[in-house]
Parts: sequence; C-alpha cells; structure tokens
Amino acid sequence: MYFMFQQKFKKIFFPFFNNSSNKMGDYSADWDSPDYTYDDVDDLGSSKSKIMPATRELVNELIASDSVVIFSKTYCPYCTMAKEVFDKLKHKYTAIELDSRDDGDEIQSILSELTGARTVPRVFVKGECLGGGTDVKKMFESGELSMKLSH
Repeated sequence: MYFMFQQKFKKIFFPFFNNSSNKMGDYSADWDSPDYTYDDVDDLGSSKSKIMPATRELVNELIASDSVVIFSKTYCPYCTMAKEVFDKLKHKYTAIELDSRDDGDEIQSILSELTGARTVPRVFVKGECLGGGTDVKKMFESGELSMKLSH
C-alpha cells in the first residue's frame, strides 16, 4: 500500500521524474493520459473511501446519546467557547474530544459529510447540528438556545 502511494505521489507531483534512473531526466508527461487525472489523487485516500460503516453508526449513536453533544478538540478555543455556553446554562453535555481518539479524524470526516463543515466544534442539540462555537454563543445571547433546550 505504501509503495502504491509513493508511486502515485511521484506521478502526480513529480511527472518529470525519470523512473528508470531515479534521477531527474528528460521524461515528458502526457498530461492527457489517464495516469495524470484527478482520480489518482482521490485514490490516495479520500475521506469517503476510508470511512467504515461501523464508524458512521458510531457517530449517529454518539449524536443520539445525549441531548447535547459537542464534537471538540481539547486545545480549540471555539470548542471551549461552546462548552462555556452550556456551563453557564448549567446544562449537561457530552464532549467527544476528537484529538484524544484514534478515530478522531475519521469522525471529523463523517461530521463534515453530515453537517457540511469539517471545523470543530460541531454542536448537536437533540440530534440537530447548531453549528460551531460562535453560532452557539450567538444563539445563547439571543435566547434561542434556551428555547431549543427546553422543547
């Protein structure tokens, strides 16, 4: 697998590399050939091709596990902002710290597909994504968040 990645990386980013001598050479790439298509980049590992169905199920279970679920990273100031909002409301939440998990990047890719954004935090209230830290703070300040939590 690593060898295939290495070969495709060379083809995409170093098309002038002469494979036979391992030196820079007179190799001229035919950019219209199938060897130099965008699909090669996708084969290197798009987020969709790596995601296992069990992880999708896990994300759905995590979202459903509590009325408030925050997908977060421990060092992120916007994640801290979102958590502080719920702390001020004295409302219990579940924080999933993606940087502390082996599958964190995979979960973040799934969240990107579900919500349209890869950034953290991703805040879910009763299964609905409210957005990130700034979104939640604005909803808190307007009173909209309290209404969502009470219904």
